[in-house]
Amino acid sequence: MGSGIATALVLSNYPVILKEVNNQFLQAGIGRVKANLQSRVKKGRMTQEKFEKTMSLLKGALDYESFKDVDLVIEAVIENVSLKQQIFSDLEKYCPPHCILASNTSTIDLNLIGKQTKSQDRIIGAHFFSPAHVMPLLEIVRTKQTSPQVIVDLLDVGKKIRKTPVVVGNCTGFAVNRMFFPYTQAALLLVEHGADPYQIDKVITKFGMPMGPFRLVDLVGFGVAIATGTQFVVNFPERTYKSMLIPLMQEDKRTTRKGFYLYDDRRKAKPDPEL
Repeated sequence: MGSGIATALVLSNYPVILKEVNNQFLQAGIGRVKANLQSRVKKGRMTQEKFEKTMSLLKGALDYESFKDVDLVIEAVIENVSLKQQIFSDLEKYCPPHCILASNTSTIDLNLIGKQTKSQDRIIGAHFFSPAHVMPLLEIVRTKQTSPQVIVDLLDVGKKIRKTPVVVGNCTGFAVNRMFFPYTQAALLLVEHGADPYQIDKVITKFGMPMGPFRLVDLVGFGVAIATGTQFVVNFPERTYKSMLIPLMQEDKRTTRKGFYLYDDRRKAKPDPEL
């Protein structure tokens, strides 16, 4: 997700610092941005010269030292509340006082994320959709404390990186996942009552969605699905269907190459007869 957001920004001439926790992850992240841009060169949508110029806008970092001059930070770590709180607490120390502090969380209440900071007026949600450099929607989440200027600035960035920015209020799931989560829960409920997950996906794609709920769960990853699901269970216990299907899939050691579907080297999905 971080690499996709970085790709979207450098494509619109924004200089980007990509921060990671260690060099291995950092090189992998830069490699993903490079691959995203190289695929544009292969398709004839970008010249080699433009590719090199665009890549030069990206710098890597392992600490916050270079954050003293940034205007906007977008945090894109896993959906872990305490980790996000720690990052926002650090950002407040290292970033200039005008810097916008945005989170790419898909579900977690922003007041919870910014709980340990004093910068409530510049905290905002910038929820991209996967893959972030391709999908057009950008959910901009404002809290009651977010300053109007911060909202306007993020709307401007969203338009400049050719996204469709939509401003929504702050609550668990915001707008998109508040609509989307019951849809996924319904699919899980049907499977637990004997329906075939592949049939569900087939019906949903025939209806017009780009992919069905089970193919999508594979794409976002079981870890993210469980983390977001937990937020709904905690915040809306009486309205959330607690399915054990995805935790069972995780227990069965199903990961990136083998989720609800089996995947080849090119991420092409096919049904798994073992399922």
